[in-house]
Amino acid sequence: MEVTRKSRVLLAALLLCWMISFSSNARAAEVGLTKIDAVLALDVSTSMNESDVNKVGNEAMKMFIDLAAIEGDRIGVVAYTDQIIREKALIKLNGPQSKEELKSFIDQLARGPYTDVAVGVSEALKILESNGFEKGRVPMIVLFTDGNNSLGQGSTQQQSDDVLNQALTRAQEKGVPIYTIGLNADGNLNYNALKRISDQTGGKSFATSSADDLPRILSEIYASHLKLKVAPLPSLVASGDYQDVKVSIPNASVIEANISMVSSGAVEVKVFDPPGREQSLSGSPNLVFSSSKSYSLLKLIKPAQGEWLLKVKGVNQKQIDINLVYNYDLQLQMNSLSSSNFKPGDTVNVKAQLMANNQPVSDASLFQNLKATLVAKDLDTKQVQEFPMKGSVQGIEGSFQVKEAHEYELQTKVEDANFLRESEVVKISAKPAAAILTATPTTAPAATPVPSPVQPLAQTNDSGTPWLLYLIIAAGILLTALLALLGLRFWKKANRGFVGQIVLEIKDEDTGDRTSPQYKRLGTFQGRFQLHQLLNLQPEYAETKDMVFRPGNGDTLLMKNQSQCVVEKGGRVVDAANGLEIRINDRVRVLLKQSNKSISLEYLR
Repeated sequence: MEVTRKSRVLLAALLLCWMISFSSNARAAEVGLTKIDAVLALDVSTSMNESDVNKVGNEAMKMFIDLAAIEGDRIGVVAYTDQIIREKALIKLNGPQSKEELKSFIDQLARGPYTDVAVGVSEALKILESNGFEKGRVPMIVLFTDGNNSLGQGSTQQQSDDVLNQALTRAQEKGVPIYTIGLNADGNLNYNALKRISDQTGGKSFATSSADDLPRILSEIYASHLKLKVAPLPSLVASGDYQDVKVSIPNASVIEANISMVSSGAVEVKVFDPPGREQSLSGSPNLVFSSSKSYSLLKLIKPAQGEWLLKVKGVNQKQIDINLVYNYDLQLQMNSLSSSNFKPGDTVNVKAQLMANNQPVSDASLFQNLKATLVAKDLDTKQVQEFPMKGSVQGIEGSFQVKEAHEYELQTKVEDANFLRESEVVKISAKPAAAILTATPTTAPAATPVPSPVQPLAQTNDSGTPWLLYLIIAAGILLTALLALLGLRFWKKANRGFVGQIVLEIKDEDTGDRTSPQYKRLGTFQGRFQLHQLLNLQPEYAETKDMVFRPGNGDTLLMKNQSQCVVEKGGRVVDAANGLEIRINDRVRVLLKQSNKSISLEYLR
């Protein structure tokens, strides 16, 4: 039976979430479960009434949240049209309640006119940037849209392209992959636009026009050497009664098993552990069950090894697509090599270990069907070769013979039906030591006479002028020049000009009404200006006169807030009393105290 379009989108979300959660990003090299910093950016324009008529994007976002780890992952949300409608800064998950709060926020999202994909991408990236990039966390953006722009008055496609290009360049530089899920209910998906976003940033692009896409998505996951494998379980056509689904937990290293059930009707589940005891879905610390109108998800936490039984009940004749994803606390660590320098003909012996909790794995069942490979890349020719390795509890061993006097990168990887792990890359060289360069002889300069140690300090020249007097005069001239330079620098700083413009928008928090965007060019100001000046000195906004902007380094702005207004950046309150640096494309929000209004400011070149 053909899988429904809604199922395909949600299954793509499932693959995407776990694909990213275990991505081999350099930031996640430390031992322990990888944590993610994800911003979900959703197009909420009215065009989605056709592209996403059933709000499948909302459902996919909620599934992403449910698939995330119970604690530790951080997730934010951006809802955009041609402006930011609502946003939620990164929230650290600390249990089911924090997930429910995020999903409730998504349920409240409304739609509005116009679309500008650049707005959503740029704002999502700013949220990640405002939180910094911590070691051991994998940052990413997940974009839900049909990829088509519908710009309002005063905006041009060139402006949108410029903002998007700048955001993609920053994302690429900072290692933030953008994964796109194209919503294509009306067949108008702009797949090329979404693929370009993903390709440039190292993400993946998912389209949902055909059920044939799912094998392609899986092959892309495998080809990208990612650290998970999704195990599809047999789909069911519901009978209206409970039907058995068997779930095997292959070994004790499984930290979480996530079973997703996607159906157009409600799904009920009963769970039985390997000894056959029924487990309560409410109150058990090791079971988390969540459901929505389009999916149900069961999370087994540190499940016992063996065969579990699910009894699944769906609406009669409705298809239920079931997928299983294992989460392993496993890392692959390559042992130190005997040397990093070799010569052609040498054999490089390589050893590695599967590690859990910083200790070698002792579970023999993990090695029964394990495929281990040594990957050698010739950095001179770009040729890549793979050599089989032997794996056991005692370790993983293999070898590589150096053929040419080149430089190489070595990496080990292991995989079985449920997981894939890769070690860090080690670089070796078989090139001879560099020849010592002999300097070209040059004529030696004439020796400088060394003054006699008994020579008087106030030595005179031929005309009888004391050298000490010359030194005092020179020091006086130097001091005068230095003071003049400092004075000139201070004068220039006090009268320094500004570049770019600020896009200003005012929102009435009581009614939700917004003003049209106002573009304020900054070239007319020198040295400093007040936010009140940008607001045309209107008495209603007098409290903003103590919010001052000065030019910063590298075409930045320095915002200093001495008022009672609250400043937010990336959805978080920030302290701007001592100065807040605002870069090109940054957005800040000012909440007024004396009137229930907020002012959005975006700095553009």
